[in-house]
Order: sequence, then structure tokens, then C-alpha cells
Amino acid sequence: MGTNAVQAFRSPFKTIWSIKYIEKMKYPPKHHQDNDINNLINVIKAYPLATIISVKDNTPLITHLPLIYNKENTLIGHIDCNNPQAELLCNDSSVTVIFSGPQCYISPSIYSTTQLPTWNYVKVHLKGTVKTIKDFSIVKQSMVDMTDFLEQPNPKYRLDINNSRMDSLVQYIKGFEVNITDWEGKFKLSQDKKPSDIESARRTLIKANQESIASFLDSVFK
Repeated sequence: MGTNAVQAFRSPFKTIWSIKYIEKMKYPPKHHQDNDINNLINVIKAYPLATIISVKDNTPLITHLPLIYNKENTLIGHIDCNNPQAELLCNDSSVTVIFSGPQCYISPSIYSTTQLPTWNYVKVHLKGTVKTIKDFSIVKQSMVDMTDFLEQPNPKYRLDINNSRMDSLVQYIKGFEVNITDWEGKFKLSQDKKPSDIESARRTLIKANQESIASFLDSVFK
């Protein structure tokens, strides 16, 4: 068989192998992505403290604030007017928002199959445009709504919209609304493992978060 014939014989297999390799190397892996908007909303509601990222002059400004999913594709929040990032949360400027769910190290020892160490986590990445809420009455009502939400499921406190201190407070905060344009769920939960190993990873995630919180707080407040 001549050289050309050999190349012609081999090339289809090489092409197939290349396609499979490229598919395997795609990032992020499809099994770690969650495109179900309801799942992403559940993360936002369960872990409302958001990381808000704006960029000015190629420099990122980052603030951590609770945001409430107010209605379809909309988040509501409030920021201190003295925060340098406050001036960027207006005029339909671009913003990136990250919500972080449970996360932990996963030891290969929990699996019934041979694996390598990894880290499991739940994240929601959002992109959107942001505008200022200029009506003080709407800002005050959003503060009441946020408090009602955060007090769930057993509310012990109700913020009175007529509380005189709120009239003073709204002078020093900026209310804003994020219109979500892009959703991305990053749920790395050992989905590529067999069912029994996925369940082991799930139990580890629950146990690790409970134990790490207690251990950390004990070390901070000892």
C-alpha cells in the first residue's frame, strides 16, 4: 500500500478521534452546567448574598450585597451611596453578579471507584444591565419586601415602611434594579460519576458544610 493510500486510510480515523477529543476538552463540561432557570432561581433565593462586579477604567469594583429576585429576570438591591461602585449602578451599565451555594473538597476516599481529588460547588453567574431606582417610596417598599423575604420561613420581625428612620436612611443608600440578560448555572456535583458515588458526594457536601461552619465560627469567636 502506497503512502497516499495509507494516509487516505488513516485520515478518517484521525478525524473521528480529533472530534471526540475536542468534544471531551470543551469547557465548561456540559454535565457541570445547569440551564434550568428554576434551579438557578432557587440558588438565588437560598443564598441571596451576591458578589456584584462592575468595571471602570479596566479596574473591577466588587461589592457583596443581598439581592432579591423580584420578578422575572429582575434583581433588587440597595448600596451605600459612599461606596465607589454606587456610581456605576445606573444608566443601563453592565454588571456581573455571582451567587454562591454550598461547596467543599471531595476526597477520592468517598468513592467506590478510583478517582482523583476535586472540589464540588454550586454557583450562579449572571450578566445584566443596572439602573437606579429614583423613587424613594419604591426604595422603601423594596427594603420592606427584602426584610420580609429574609425573615422567612419563621418571621420574627416586620419592617414598618412608616418607620421614621427609613426616611433618613434612604438619603444615604441607592436602590437599584438589575435586568438579567444572561444566566449560567455551574453545578459541579460529581455528575460524571456512577449513581452511588454521586450520592456519596452529595452526603459529603452536606456534612462538610455543616461541620466547616461550626468549626470556623468556633475558631473566630473563641
